[in-house]
Amino acid sequence: MRLTVVGNPDNRRVGLFTRAVLAAGLPRPAVLPWVDVLTGAAPPPAGALVRVDSPGEDPQVDRLLRRAANPARHGELVGLADTYAGLVDGLGRVAAGGAELLNDPADVAALCDKRRCHARLSAAGVPVPGALPPVGGYAQLRAAMAEASWARVFVKPAHGSSAAGVIALAVGPGRVRAVTPIEVAPDGMFNSLKVRQYDDEATVAAIVDRLAPEGLHVERWLPKAGLGDRVVDLRVVVIAGRPTHAVVRAARGPMTNLHLGNARGDLAELRDAAGPAAWAAAMETCERAAACFPRSLHVGVDLMFLLGWRRHAVAEVNAFGDLLPGVLTDGRDTYAEQVHALTSGRWDDWRAAGARAGRPAGQPDRTGREVVACGA
Repeated sequence: MRLTVVGNPDNRRVGLFTRAVLAAGLPRPAVLPWVDVLTGAAPPPAGALVRVDSPGEDPQVDRLLRRAANPARHGELVGLADTYAGLVDGLGRVAAGGAELLNDPADVAALCDKRRCHARLSAAGVPVPGALPPVGGYAQLRAAMAEASWARVFVKPAHGSSAAGVIALAVGPGRVRAVTPIEVAPDGMFNSLKVRQYDDEATVAAIVDRLAPEGLHVERWLPKAGLGDRVVDLRVVVIAGRPTHAVVRAARGPMTNLHLGNARGDLAELRDAAGPAAWAAAMETCERAAACFPRSLHVGVDLMFLLGWRRHAVAEVNAFGDLLPGVLTDGRDTYAEQVHALTSGRWDDWRAAGARAGRPAGQPDRTGREVVACGA
């Protein structure tokens, strides 16, 4: 088995996966830089086994994805829809040579569009927060919230990642509160590592209106369960259909992303709080969510238990959500577990099972049990 990685060569994701491949006794994977893909390099040939890694954290790659003349300034919220279009086009270029991709382009295209991902999960019966119809700006957002009788929502750029551009919005009589990592500057908006609160409605409206042309996905803000003085949720990595690694993200505010200064919580404490039945049901939901993307070796599921711990919902599913440094299961990190799934045949078995169950989600199989795997 010889692997190729499409990625940014100096990125730690590529380094961690390469280390896992070498530790398994396999040849060093070839690396095809995203810059080369986007500037016309030949794609991997038929017979190659290809992992596609995140194109993020490289200004030149960002510029090429957006087809822009200049790189974006650090953290600048610009060209999110163009970046998505460039990613989809780049995936098509990678696949054009007939190689076998471990991240199916159609799956990644759905995963990186929060509206499409939510719709696919919802159609499969995966518990997700309610979503508003498309909104084109702040006035439409407030009208849709009033129509739904929702006072609290998460406003998300359709093609954002790592909480970039996300707004936790709460409204009431004569008041508005927006919690967000967005920093507003005279010459643009920037995603920062500091979460801010805006209480001036004109400012909040201007932020939403500037994001709206990139596409918005708006979900109901569900109350999360907490441990101690923090609310918590989980990033669960599902590999070849099996939840293998999880990290608890604990925050004093509504945004739990670890890069925003939040803490890793205690997984054993969370499991004890949820109880065995609720934990097992949540992990089954993660499996169902992954089954909606049946040609992707791994996905990262953001799962939240709701107040009382009896219910849970999937907030997002991430195409490149496997970066959990230091988290081990059976002595393997997420990258080593993916290599193990490839070498042990578990990846082939899971894909074959998905192909055999290739009927619309929600229809019973011959045993009368519900089939939760989605079609492509």
